[in-house]
Amino acid sequence: MNPEDHMRLYAEKINLHRFDAVAPLISADAVFWFTDGTYKGTDAIRAAFEDTWKKLNNDIYWLEDIQWIATGESTASCIYRFRWRTSINDKILEGYGRGTTVLRKEAGDWKIIHEHLSRPPVSSASPSLSS
Repeated sequence: MNPEDHMRLYAEKINLHRFDAVAPLISADAVFWFTDGTYKGTDAIRAAFEDTWKKLNNDIYWLEDIQWIATGESTASCIYRFRWRTSINDKILEGYGRGTTVLRKEAGDWKIIHEHLSRPPVSSASPSLSS
């Protein structure tokens, strides 16, 4: 599997809302930066994912405009726009933000070693990566 396929699979597995499906794609010593905190290691990352899924149990998440900014034999990094949609009390909510993911090859398999998701800039009028 190449880094591009890894990221496609990651986005697909997130929508299953089962961390055990996502965990094999993440390095044991990964660090995830989300708006609400820093999560180190798969136990902390699991807790963050599962907390989100409890609150938004019917959300759909996807990636758009993935740009590979560095690739090598053992590391790769991409930037993208992430989007989500959910329903709460029969009201559809949706949003987007910017993301960066760093992958590292471990024992021949690509693993996510770092992910950073953030809100779009306040001055952003449209969801473009160049903003």
